[in-house]
Amino acid sequence: MDSHAKIINVVGAAIVRDGAVLCAQRGPGKSLAGYWEFPGGKIEPYETARQALHREIEEELLCEIEVADEVCTSEYAYDFGTVRLITFICHLIDGMPRLTEHTDIRWLDPSAMPQLNWAPVDRTAVGIIAGMRFLTQTTSGTSEEPSRP
Repeated sequence: MDSHAKIINVVGAAIVRDGAVLCAQRGPGKSLAGYWEFPGGKIEPYETARQALHREIEEELLCEIEVADEVCTSEYAYDFGTVRLITFICHLIDGMPRLTEHTDIRWLDPSAMPQLNWAPVDRTAVGIIAGMRFLTQTTSGTSEEPSRP
Protein backbone atom coordinates (compact mmCIF):
# COMPACT_ATOMS: atom_id res chain seq x y z
CA MET A 1 0.00 0.00 0.00
CA ASP A 2 1.35 3.45 -0.92
CA SER A 3 2.14 5.47 2.22
CA HIS A 4 0.40 8.50 0.70
CA ALA A 5 -2.85 6.52 0.56
CA LYS A 6 -2.76 5.70 4.29
CA ILE A 7 -5.24 7.86 6.25
CA ILE A 8 -4.45 8.48 9.92
CA ASN A 9 -7.47 9.84 11.82
CA VAL A 10 -6.52 12.04 14.76
CA VAL A 11 -8.08 14.60 17.10
CA GLY A 12 -6.73 17.80 18.62
CA ALA A 13 -7.83 19.84 21.63
CA ALA A 14 -7.74 23.63 21.56
CA ILE A 15 -8.02 23.92 25.34
CA VAL A 16 -9.21 27.35 26.45
CA ARG A 17 -8.58 28.91 29.87
CA ASP A 18 -9.09 32.57 30.79
CA GLY A 19 -9.17 33.60 27.14
CA ALA A 20 -5.90 31.80 26.26
CA VAL A 21 -5.40 28.61 24.23
CA LEU A 22 -3.01 25.79 25.16
CA CYS A 23 -0.32 25.15 22.53
CA ALA A 24 1.99 22.12 22.84
CA GLN A 25 5.42 21.50 21.29
CA ARG A 26 6.09 17.96 20.07
CA GLY A 27 8.84 16.17 21.94
CA PRO A 28 12.11 14.76 20.59
CA GLY A 29 12.00 11.31 19.05
CA LYS A 30 8.49 11.82 17.68
CA SER A 31 7.59 12.53 14.08
CA LEU A 32 7.45 16.30 13.53
CA ALA A 33 9.54 16.88 16.69
CA GLY A 34 9.76 20.56 17.60
CA TYR A 35 6.58 21.56 15.78
CA TRP A 36 3.67 23.00 17.75
CA GLU A 37 0.29 21.28 17.83
CA PHE A 38 -3.01 21.05 19.61
CA PRO A 39 -2.57 18.09 21.98
CA GLY A 40 -4.46 14.93 21.10
CA GLY A 41 -3.80 11.77 19.15
CA LYS A 42 -5.09 8.88 17.10
CA ILE A 43 -8.72 7.79 17.10
CA GLU A 44 -8.94 4.08 17.90
CA PRO A 45 -11.40 1.97 15.81
CA TYR A 46 -13.81 1.58 18.75
CA GLU A 47 -13.88 5.31 19.65
CA THR A 48 -15.71 8.42 18.56
CA ALA A 49 -13.58 11.52 18.00
CA ARG A 50 -14.77 13.00 21.31
CA GLN A 51 -13.99 9.79 23.24
CA ALA A 52 -10.51 9.68 21.72
CA LEU A 53 -9.87 13.28 22.72
CA HIS A 54 -10.88 12.66 26.35
CA ARG A 55 -8.58 9.62 26.50
CA GLU A 56 -5.62 11.28 24.78
CA ILE A 57 -5.71 14.40 26.98
CA GLU A 58 -5.90 12.29 30.15
CA GLU A 59 -2.90 10.23 28.92
CA GLU A 60 -0.77 13.09 27.54
CA LEU A 61 -1.52 16.00 29.87
CA LEU A 62 -2.90 14.24 32.98
CA CYS A 63 -5.99 16.44 33.16
CA GLU A 64 -9.66 16.22 32.26
CA ILE A 65 -11.46 18.29 29.64
CA GLU A 66 -14.94 19.07 28.42
CA VAL A 67 -15.09 18.76 24.63
CA ALA A 68 -17.15 21.62 23.20
CA ASP A 69 -17.53 22.71 19.57
CA GLU A 70 -15.75 21.25 16.55
CA VAL A 71 -13.54 23.87 14.89
CA CYS A 72 -12.72 22.09 11.63
CA THR A 73 -11.41 18.97 9.94
CA SER A 74 -8.16 19.35 8.02
CA GLU A 75 -5.86 16.99 6.12
CA TYR A 76 -2.20 17.06 5.25
CA ALA A 77 -0.21 14.52 3.20
CA TYR A 78 3.06 13.76 4.99
CA ASP A 79 5.64 11.26 3.72
CA PHE A 80 4.32 8.68 6.24
CA GLY A 81 0.64 9.09 5.23
CA THR A 82 -2.22 11.56 5.21
CA VAL A 83 -3.26 12.87 8.60
CA ARG A 84 -6.94 13.82 8.98
CA LEU A 85 -7.26 16.05 12.06
CA ILE A 86 -10.53 17.01 13.77
CA THR A 87 -9.92 19.95 16.11
CA PHE A 88 -12.29 20.82 18.96
CA ILE A 89 -12.57 23.71 21.39
CA CYS A 90 -12.20 22.25 24.89
CA HIS A 91 -12.34 23.50 28.47
CA LEU A 92 -10.43 22.24 31.51
CA ILE A 93 -12.67 20.64 34.10
CA ASP A 94 -10.13 18.95 36.39
CA GLY A 95 -6.38 19.36 36.90
CA MET A 96 -3.81 21.42 35.05
CA PRO A 97 -1.94 20.21 31.94
CA ARG A 98 1.45 18.67 32.72
CA LEU A 99 4.32 17.79 30.42
CA THR A 100 4.60 14.06 29.78
CA GLU A 101 5.13 13.77 26.00
CA HIS A 102 5.64 17.38 24.93
CA THR A 103 8.76 19.54 25.24
CA ASP A 104 6.83 22.71 26.12
CA ILE A 105 3.30 24.00 26.57
CA ARG A 106 2.19 27.63 26.41
CA TRP A 107 -1.06 29.46 27.06
CA LEU A 108 -1.35 32.04 24.27
CA ASP A 109 -3.83 34.67 23.23
CA PRO A 110 -5.42 33.31 20.04
CA SER A 111 -4.02 36.20 17.97
CA ALA A 112 -0.44 35.22 18.99
CA MET A 113 -0.76 31.56 17.98
CA PRO A 114 0.27 31.97 14.31
CA GLN A 115 3.73 33.12 15.45
CA LEU A 116 4.65 29.54 16.45
CA ASN A 117 5.99 26.92 14.01
CA TRP A 118 2.87 24.72 13.75
CA ALA A 119 2.65 21.22 12.30
CA PRO A 120 1.14 21.61 8.81
CA VAL A 121 -2.09 19.73 9.59
CA ASP A 122 -2.81 22.08 12.55
CA ARG A 123 -2.43 25.32 10.56
CA THR A 124 -6.03 25.47 9.28
CA ALA A 125 -7.41 25.28 12.83
CA VAL A 126 -4.81 27.80 14.05
CA GLY A 127 -6.00 30.27 11.41
CA ILE A 128 -9.63 29.85 12.47
CA ILE A 129 -8.97 29.98 16.22
CA ALA A 130 -6.63 32.98 15.87
CA GLY A 131 -9.67 34.99 14.76
CA MET A 132 -11.78 33.97 17.76
CA ARG A 133 -12.19 35.86 21.00
CA PHE A 134 -12.71 33.66 24.04
CA LEU A 135 -14.57 34.99 27.02
CA THR A 136 -13.43 34.20 30.54
CA GLN A 137 -15.51 32.39 33.13
CA THR A 138 -18.95 33.82 33.87
CA THR A 139 -20.11 34.56 37.40
CA SER A 140 -22.02 31.27 37.41
CA GLY A 141 -18.75 29.42 36.79
CA THR A 142 -19.69 28.13 33.35
CA SER A 143 -17.58 28.85 30.31
CA GLU A 144 -19.03 30.96 27.59
CA GLU A 145 -18.71 29.87 24.00
CA PRO A 146 -16.16 31.50 21.71
CA SER A 147 -17.26 34.34 19.50
CA ARG A 148 -15.87 35.30 16.15
CA PRO A 149 -15.25 38.95 15.21
